[in-house]
Amino acid sequence: MIRFVTPFALSALIALPAFAGAYQDAEAQLRKAYGDYRAALFLSNQGKQAETKAALDRFVGEWQTLSDEWTASPPPQYADDAVLGATFDKVGELAAKAKEEVAAGKLPEAHETLEGVRESIGDLHLRNGVVGFSDRMNAYHAEMEKVLARDYVGMGGEGARQLIADASLLSYLAAQVVKHPAPEADADMSYQKLVDGFAVSVAFFYDAAMAGDMERAMEMRNALKASYAQLFAKFG
Repeated sequence: MIRFVTPFALSALIALPAFAGAYQDAEAQLRKAYGDYRAALFLSNQGKQAETKAALDRFVGEWQTLSDEWTASPPPQYADDAVLGATFDKVGELAAKAKEEVAAGKLPEAHETLEGVRESIGDLHLRNGVVGFSDRMNAYHAEMEKVLARDYVGMGGEGARQLIADASLLSYLAAQVVKHPAPEADADMSYQKLVDGFAVSVAFFYDAAMAGDMERAMEMRNALKASYAQLFAKFG
């Protein structure tokens, strides 16, 4: 049987590669800017003023380019986002505030200000159904911070149950990170070592929690942040 392709269907097929290309190009552009933001966030937490300033300056320039280009012609995945412009403004304001804090030597304050950038970009993705490596890393980070702050020992019997629930969720979120590698994974030899270290630290914490070994679990909890930070600093 001969099947005919309608003009509409043909035009849709032709448009698909262009749509995919524009989508991927936009995410690559955003990820490049996010890389310098990530560096500024990490360096500010280490108290490195000059390095933080340099990374933040790069991010501000790249973010302004994104704002100008996407305002004029939004990528397909953000074309219907009514608050895209507000997101650009919010991130720009946060970056400007962080620059002032860095210049004044207020690195802890700048770090806290920059955390808001992560939230704004995460919300941009969430609103538009976009999920990337950084989104999965951020989901893990949010749960990890709760785990690090929780007093399981002081909770008595409930602490053991809460520990199992939290370790299970953390293990699931870590598995999502491992299952969906960073875009640079194949090209960067350091990726596998960092992601393996990250996965192992979560596995040790999870195993101790499942075994009911509170002391061991608390010991393994202490390793979670460092392994996450190393992966985040370069790829998150």
